[in-house]
Amino acid sequence: MTGHNNSEVISLIVGESESGPRLDQYLARRLGWSRARLQKLLKSGLVTLNGRPAAASHRVRAGEALQVTLLPPEPSSLIPEALPLDVVYEDRDLIVVNKPPSLVVHPAPGHRGGTLLNALLAHCPELKEMGDVSRPGLVHRLDKDTSGLLVAAKTELAHQALVRQFQEREVRKRYLALVWGRLPQKSGRIEGIVGRHPTQRQKMSVHSRRGKEAVTLWQVVREFPGPLTLVELTPQTGRTHQLRVHLASLGHPVLGDATYGGGVSRLKAAPPRLSPLRPLVRRQLLHAWRLGFTHPRSGEELNWEAPLPEDFQNTVDFLEGVD
Repeated sequence: MTGHNNSEVISLIVGESESGPRLDQYLARRLGWSRARLQKLLKSGLVTLNGRPAAASHRVRAGEALQVTLLPPEPSSLIPEALPLDVVYEDRDLIVVNKPPSLVVHPAPGHRGGTLLNALLAHCPELKEMGDVSRPGLVHRLDKDTSGLLVAAKTELAHQALVRQFQEREVRKRYLALVWGRLPQKSGRIEGIVGRHPTQRQKMSVHSRRGKEAVTLWQVVREFPGPLTLVELTPQTGRTHQLRVHLASLGHPVLGDATYGGGVSRLKAAPPRLSPLRPLVRRQLLHAWRLGFTHPRSGEELNWEAPLPEDFQNTVDFLEGVD
């Protein structure tokens, strides 16, 4: 392809056993890149099929010739900031951190600095060259008020391998949440399309017409007065706000999650002995407490656990003392 100075072109031939998937899905598996990165290239006409711009929805067939043009990376506007980091594990390929609540993961409108990514760039500058220029090194994220374990890639090897493991649902993630009410049994499965809310665009919903399949497994850990229940959650997919939306769709929103009906205002109708909870709960009590995946270089199976943050643990301790 001409007209792009200093660009790199990747040429691919679809193999005999590779026919069938959408083009974006095929390229994501073949190259180990995120779907978001590929969508940008496809929309810009930088992916061609037999010499012509290709559509993401095209079903690839054996023998087709593909070319992907990579433009030189745009300069990043992200500013490294020497903020505190709770580093759980780090080597030359990746870093795992325990994110505190109330910390935004990456810059966005209203949060141009002071994010986890700003801190990561100060700690390991090599992240700046990995993946999307606006979110370098990140292969997944957590909501601002969700605490817990998060991994970032420091090398291209790690970035491609981790993106692929997330896409193939090979990453092991478990969360703890304190939710309203009593669940109908000790464990279960939630299935439901999750997408942008049809009228409230800042929210997600299981009633979206253009959402994606989402699956969450849950298991009761402990029941408290209120009634409130501590549950362990295992997401089988990774949709935005998936756990919070799925729990709310069951009628059991996360305590402190005002967006999806779990705000502390509900404590007004709770027994008076629970009134001390109101100053304790300042965010949704959702914590990514376990993370595991295959190391991109060594092939070793790695697993980590992060204890409950102070506010979550204080809430559990209080509930354990309530008759």
